[in-house]
Amino acid sequence: MTHRSLFAIGVLVLALALPVAASAQHGGPIEVPPSTLTVEEGNIPYLQTRAYGTQNYFCQSNGTWKLYGPQATLYPGNVPFQIATHFLSPNPEEQGLPRATWQHSHDGSAVWAAKIEEAPAAGAIPWLLLKKVGTIEGTIGGGLLAQTTFIQRVNTLGGVAPGVPCAPNAIALAPYETDYIFYRAEKKP
Repeated sequence: MTHRSLFAIGVLVLALALPVAASAQHGGPIEVPPSTLTVEEGNIPYLQTRAYGTQNYFCQSNGTWKLYGPQATLYPGNVPFQIATHFLSPNPEEQGLPRATWQHSHDGSAVWAAKIEEAPAAGAIPWLLLKKVGTIEGTIGGGLLAQTTFIQRVNTLGGVAPGVPCAPNAIALAPYETDYIFYRAEKKP
């Protein structure tokens, strides 16, 4: 099979997967306990993904762990097709301030977000509500993630820092998985 054929198959799978992942969310607001993680009115979910990756920690000079960012791959629903990556990067709209970043794997669009609320999760990293603080359009047009206004991180598993003291400059990569739900402003008719 040629590279062009593989690319065409990938585009077809993506075209079929995205509406399924997004359309399941248009039936109304997603109930996400606790209520502190509720997205402002006027925003609707347009993409739900499952992420698999690591929460990355380094050991500070006092022997405690400090989070320095995530590294994860996002998939739409149950489709085994990468849709985005998640990492820490400088936000161009905030003079390069490091922020949580999601970048679309196909159109190159990206969104940077800042935490505005969190809720604890037993034995896992907290659930979060994040608000957009920067976006860029994709290099090939489309800009799927550039329309994001809010992101919820829910249904977390793992990702917590090791529970033991550490040696300065040590690194720990804590496996985690979660759902990321992306919201956009509701389009008025």
